[in-house]
Amino acid sequence: MCGIFGIYNHKDAARLTYLGLYALQHRGQESAGIVVSDTEHVTSHKGMGLVADVFSKGALNKLKGKIAIGHVRYSTTGSSDIKNAQPFLVKYSHGTLAIGHNGNLVNAKVMKDRLEKEGAIFQTTIDSEVIVHLIARSKKNNFVETIVDGLSQVKGAYSLVFLTEDKIVAARDPNGFRPLCLGKLDGVYVVASETCAFDLIQAKYIRDVEPGEILIIDQSGLKSIKPFPKANPSFCIFEFIYFARPDSRVFGKNVYVARKNMGEQLAKESPAKSAELVVPIPDSGICAGLGFAKKSKMPFEMAIIRNHYVGRTFIQPSQYVRDLGVKVKLNPVREIIKNKKIVVIEDSIVRGTTSRARIRTLKDAGVSQVHMRVSCPAHKFPCVYGIDFPNQKELIAFKKDIKKIRNFIGLDSLGYLSLEGLYKSVGIPKEKFCVACFTGRYPVKFDQGVNKSILER
Repeated sequence: MCGIFGIYNHKDAARLTYLGLYALQHRGQESAGIVVSDTEHVTSHKGMGLVADVFSKGALNKLKGKIAIGHVRYSTTGSSDIKNAQPFLVKYSHGTLAIGHNGNLVNAKVMKDRLEKEGAIFQTTIDSEVIVHLIARSKKNNFVETIVDGLSQVKGAYSLVFLTEDKIVAARDPNGFRPLCLGKLDGVYVVASETCAFDLIQAKYIRDVEPGEILIIDQSGLKSIKPFPKANPSFCIFEFIYFARPDSRVFGKNVYVARKNMGEQLAKESPAKSAELVVPIPDSGICAGLGFAKKSKMPFEMAIIRNHYVGRTFIQPSQYVRDLGVKVKLNPVREIIKNKKIVVIEDSIVRGTTSRARIRTLKDAGVSQVHMRVSCPAHKFPCVYGIDFPNQKELIAFKKDIKKIRNFIGLDSLGYLSLEGLYKSVGIPKEKFCVACFTGRYPVKFDQGVNKSILER
């Protein structure tokens, strides 16, 4: 998951990076960090928690410089610990280097084992540090060449932003798994994971960073190089289903429109004719719910209310409180749904345990029938490219067919969007997507042993 941001040569670089990370908070809530440079000195501040909690006014005032990069983290590789917070900052023989990474390297363990045998000492458990060691050990002549050398040795998903004393560099893996875009503000360049970060700071979106492209932004302006062999695009389709903010454009398409299309397509493929109301699971099911209601000509009600002030660190000291966990985050409006037949729109079902608890809560509120429609296909395979899906044994659709899933969750009916329907909804040729979590066909090969913990059957 994770979100990255970078800006070059702006007097308010740290504050704009703070705002950019604020807009990207949905991509990671475990830690946040900013690194700035005044071309001579590099300063860093990072901490565990949300952007607003990590950065006080005093902390921002200490981040002086016109060059900055930032990162919000959700761990998929490496534990949730301050030592793993990014941007990761090091000093080495060629100066100072900071890196922010969104994605997962599928050969990180192999590379780390090799580097440690050669004498490298790792400070963290994140795969991103492998890239830093490869750059630091490169025999190439200049910084950009060392980046190319380092990235040519890793495999998997990476959207990256680097900072040195006098430049920022943005890079995207040859398959383009994760989004990364380029913008401009007050005549200076900005890069971010999603366009919603540009909207907040009033920057103009220029284009996406292309798969396999490296952008160098320094006092000479913007330079683009494409040093890697061309690969087939493998855009993560889950960005449209869940990750990205609805007001963002990712991979050239608006997320809100795509999700609403998913709902309309879902209503075509799997109508709920006996239902009286469409009720989305907030917030990720709202857009698809609107589409489903429109196509079904059925009333749409926000009959499940989300508590937006519940963070990931909510304390659960007893079984009694754990049992109330679903109600703490989502609560039904009884007066709207009592004695009604409803169709609940959900973005995905992973383990099924959360959905089961939600449906039990709805039935306790007096709903007479609950039909569920899911705006993507069934998840049967884990992701190794940066989504925190559990191992395959924990994926409910790997173990059970639709009838058994329906019975486990406690539904009157259950329907998923087809893969072809998902492609149609997004409006990008299907050959450009990675859909390994649905099909098990992984576009970048990896050592089965390296990822045994998530692929064990």
